[in-house]
Amino acid sequence: MIQVITVEREYGSRGGEFARLLAQHLKWELLDQSLIDEVAKRAGVSAAEARRRDERLDPWYSKVERAFWHGSNERATAILEQDIFDTTRMTELAQAVMVEKARVGKCVIVGRGAACALHGVPGCFHAFVYASTARKIRWFEQAFPDKKALAERELAATDQRRADYVEHFYHNVWNDYRIYHLMLNSCMGFDAMIGATIEATGV
Repeated sequence: MIQVITVEREYGSRGGEFARLLAQHLKWELLDQSLIDEVAKRAGVSAAEARRRDERLDPWYSKVERAFWHGSNERATAILEQDIFDTTRMTELAQAVMVEKARVGKCVIVGRGAACALHGVPGCFHAFVYASTARKIRWFEQAFPDKKALAERELAATDQRRADYVEHFYHNVWNDYRIYHLMLNSCMGFDAMIGATIEATGV
Protein backbone atom coordinates (compact mmCIF):
# COMPACT_ATOMS: atom_id res chain seq x y z
CA MET A 1 0.00 0.00 0.00
CA ILE A 2 1.30 3.45 -0.94
CA GLN A 3 1.82 5.64 2.12
CA VAL A 4 4.32 8.19 0.78
CA ILE A 5 4.42 10.15 -2.48
CA THR A 6 7.54 12.09 -3.44
CA VAL A 7 7.31 14.88 -5.99
CA GLU A 8 10.41 16.04 -7.84
CA ARG A 9 9.89 19.02 -10.11
CA GLU A 10 11.40 21.22 -12.77
CA TYR A 11 11.57 24.85 -11.74
CA GLY A 12 8.54 26.64 -13.11
CA SER A 13 6.54 23.45 -13.65
CA ARG A 14 4.45 24.26 -10.56
CA GLY A 15 5.26 20.88 -9.11
CA GLY A 16 5.31 22.32 -5.62
CA GLU A 17 1.76 23.61 -6.05
CA PHE A 18 0.69 20.23 -7.34
CA ALA A 19 2.23 18.53 -4.29
CA ARG A 20 0.38 20.91 -1.96
CA LEU A 21 -2.96 20.29 -3.69
CA LEU A 22 -2.33 16.54 -3.73
CA ALA A 23 -1.60 16.54 0.00
CA GLN A 24 -4.76 18.53 0.63
CA HIS A 25 -6.80 16.12 -1.48
CA LEU A 26 -5.43 13.10 0.37
CA LYS A 27 -5.44 14.87 3.74
CA TRP A 28 -1.79 13.92 4.11
CA GLU A 29 1.09 15.89 5.58
CA LEU A 30 3.04 18.05 3.13
CA LEU A 31 6.81 18.13 3.57
CA ASP A 32 8.20 21.05 1.63
CA GLN A 33 9.21 24.13 3.59
CA SER A 34 8.29 22.32 6.79
CA LEU A 35 11.05 19.82 6.02
CA ILE A 36 13.58 22.66 5.88
CA ASP A 37 12.22 24.11 9.10
CA GLU A 38 12.65 20.75 10.84
CA VAL A 39 16.22 20.45 9.56
CA ALA A 40 16.97 23.93 10.88
CA LYS A 41 15.53 23.01 14.27
CA ARG A 42 17.62 19.85 14.52
CA ALA A 43 20.77 21.61 13.37
CA GLY A 44 20.25 24.55 15.69
CA VAL A 45 20.41 27.10 12.86
CA SER A 46 17.96 29.64 11.52
CA ALA A 47 15.38 28.67 8.92
CA ALA A 48 16.98 31.24 6.62
CA GLU A 49 20.36 29.49 6.92
CA ALA A 50 18.78 26.13 6.11
CA ARG A 51 16.96 27.58 3.10
CA ARG A 52 20.24 29.02 1.88
CA ARG A 53 21.65 25.49 1.62
CA ASP A 54 18.48 23.87 0.32
CA GLU A 55 19.12 21.62 -2.72
CA ARG A 56 22.52 23.20 -3.28
CA LEU A 57 26.17 22.25 -3.20
CA ASP A 58 28.65 24.18 -1.09
CA PRO A 59 30.90 26.64 -2.92
CA TRP A 60 34.49 25.54 -3.45
CA TYR A 61 35.89 27.64 -0.60
CA SER A 62 33.63 25.89 1.93
CA LYS A 63 35.05 22.55 0.82
CA VAL A 64 38.59 23.86 1.23
CA GLU A 65 37.76 25.13 4.70
CA ARG A 66 36.27 21.77 5.68
CA ALA A 67 39.34 19.95 4.37
CA PHE A 68 41.54 22.28 6.43
CA TRP A 69 39.66 21.48 9.63
CA HIS A 70 39.83 17.77 8.85
CA GLY A 71 43.60 18.15 9.14
CA SER A 72 43.22 18.84 12.86
CA ASN A 73 43.48 16.13 15.49
CA GLU A 74 40.66 13.58 15.59
CA ARG A 75 39.01 14.85 18.74
CA ALA A 76 38.85 18.43 17.51
CA THR A 77 37.57 17.24 14.16
CA ALA A 78 34.80 15.22 15.81
CA ILE A 79 33.68 18.30 17.74
CA LEU A 80 33.79 20.46 14.63
CA GLU A 81 31.81 17.91 12.61
CA GLN A 82 28.89 18.40 14.99
CA ASP A 83 29.06 22.17 14.67
CA ILE A 84 29.58 22.52 10.93
CA PHE A 85 26.36 23.12 9.04
CA ASP A 86 26.98 22.70 5.35
CA THR A 87 25.07 21.01 2.54
CA THR A 88 26.38 17.60 3.60
CA ARG A 89 24.97 18.04 7.10
CA MET A 90 21.82 19.56 5.62
CA THR A 91 21.32 16.50 3.41
CA GLU A 92 22.00 14.05 6.24
CA LEU A 93 19.37 15.70 8.41
CA ALA A 94 16.88 15.95 5.56
CA GLN A 95 17.35 12.25 4.85
CA ALA A 96 16.75 11.41 8.50
CA VAL A 97 13.53 13.43 8.55
CA MET A 98 12.29 11.86 5.32
CA VAL A 99 12.97 8.33 6.52
CA GLU A 100 11.19 9.03 9.82
CA LYS A 101 8.17 10.51 8.04
CA ALA A 102 8.10 7.62 5.57
CA ARG A 103 7.84 5.18 8.47
CA VAL A 104 4.82 7.06 9.79
CA GLY A 105 3.33 7.38 6.30
CA LYS A 106 0.61 9.54 4.77
CA CYS A 107 2.87 12.31 3.55
CA VAL A 108 3.82 14.05 0.31
CA ILE A 109 7.50 15.02 0.12
CA VAL A 110 8.73 17.69 -2.30
CA GLY A 111 12.18 17.56 -3.92
CA ARG A 112 15.42 17.28 -1.91
CA GLY A 113 16.32 14.03 -3.65
CA ALA A 114 13.48 12.26 -1.84
CA ALA A 115 12.98 9.70 -4.61
CA CYS A 116 16.62 8.66 -4.19
CA ALA A 117 16.71 8.94 -0.40
CA LEU A 118 13.66 6.66 -0.15
CA HIS A 119 14.56 4.37 -3.03
CA GLY A 120 13.45 0.83 -2.26
CA VAL A 121 11.51 1.84 0.85
CA PRO A 122 8.18 -0.04 0.82
CA GLY A 123 5.07 2.07 0.33
CA CYS A 124 6.85 4.94 -1.45
CA PHE A 125 5.75 6.23 -4.86
CA HIS A 126 7.88 8.69 -6.84
CA ALA A 127 6.59 11.27 -9.33
CA PHE A 128 8.40 13.82 -11.48
CA VAL A 129 6.68 16.99 -12.73
CA TYR A 130 7.84 18.78 -15.85
CA ALA A 131 6.42 21.32 -18.31
CA SER A 132 7.13 22.94 -21.65
CA THR A 133 9.72 25.69 -21.67
CA ALA A 134 7.12 28.19 -22.88
CA ARG A 135 4.81 27.35 -19.98
CA LYS A 136 7.63 27.66 -17.43
CA ILE A 137 8.76 30.99 -18.86
CA ARG A 138 5.19 32.31 -18.68
CA TRP A 139 4.97 31.24 -15.04
CA PHE A 140 8.29 32.90 -14.22
CA GLU A 141 7.32 36.17 -15.90
CA GLN A 142 4.07 36.27 -13.95
CA ALA A 143 5.76 35.39 -10.67
CA PHE A 144 8.71 37.77 -11.15
CA PRO A 145 7.55 40.56 -13.49
CA ASP A 146 10.64 42.65 -12.73
CA LYS A 147 12.96 39.83 -13.84
CA LYS A 148 11.39 38.80 -17.14
CA ALA A 149 14.68 39.11 -19.00
CA LEU A 150 16.23 36.51 -16.68
CA ALA A 151 13.53 33.87 -17.11
CA GLU A 152 15.33 31.30 -19.25
CA ARG A 153 18.60 31.70 -17.38
CA GLU A 154 16.99 31.34 -13.95
CA LEU A 155 14.93 28.32 -14.99
CA ALA A 156 17.95 26.54 -16.44
CA ALA A 157 20.21 27.46 -13.52
CA THR A 158 17.79 26.20 -10.88
CA ASP A 159 17.24 22.89 -12.66
CA GLN A 160 20.98 22.47 -13.10
CA ARG A 161 21.53 23.15 -9.41
CA ARG A 162 18.99 20.50 -8.49
CA ALA A 163 20.52 18.05 -10.95
CA ASP A 164 24.00 18.68 -9.53
CA TYR A 165 22.69 18.14 -6.01
CA VAL A 166 21.13 14.76 -6.83
CA GLU A 167 24.17 13.65 -8.79
CA HIS A 168 26.56 14.62 -6.00
CA PHE A 169 24.69 13.12 -3.05
CA TYR A 170 22.81 10.25 -4.69
CA HIS A 171 24.82 9.48 -7.83
CA ASN A 172 21.68 9.57 -9.95
CA VAL A 173 20.51 11.64 -12.90
CA TRP A 174 17.88 13.96 -11.46
CA ASN A 175 15.35 13.74 -14.32
CA ASP A 176 15.99 10.11 -15.30
CA TYR A 177 12.53 8.59 -15.82
CA ARG A 178 13.80 5.26 -14.47
CA ILE A 179 13.95 6.71 -10.94
CA TYR A 180 10.26 7.58 -10.95
CA HIS A 181 7.00 5.68 -11.13
CA LEU A 182 5.15 8.51 -12.86
CA MET A 183 6.18 11.42 -15.10
CA LEU A 184 3.61 14.23 -15.16
CA ASN A 185 3.40 17.13 -17.63
CA SER A 186 1.84 19.95 -15.61
CA CYS A 187 0.38 21.42 -18.79
CA MET A 188 -2.41 18.86 -18.29
CA GLY A 189 -3.67 20.79 -15.26
CA PHE A 190 -3.75 20.02 -11.55
CA ASP A 191 -7.04 18.11 -11.56
CA ALA A 192 -5.79 15.71 -14.24
CA MET A 193 -2.44 15.36 -12.46
CA ILE A 194 -4.09 14.48 -9.17
CA GLY A 195 -6.43 12.06 -10.94
CA ALA A 196 -3.52 10.34 -12.68
CA THR A 197 -1.60 10.06 -9.42
CA ILE A 198 -4.57 8.64 -7.54
CA GLU A 199 -5.16 6.09 -10.28
CA ALA A 200 -1.49 5.11 -10.41
CA THR A 201 -1.09 4.76 -6.64
CA GLY A 202 -4.49 3.44 -5.69
CA VAL A 203 -4.64 5.69 -2.62
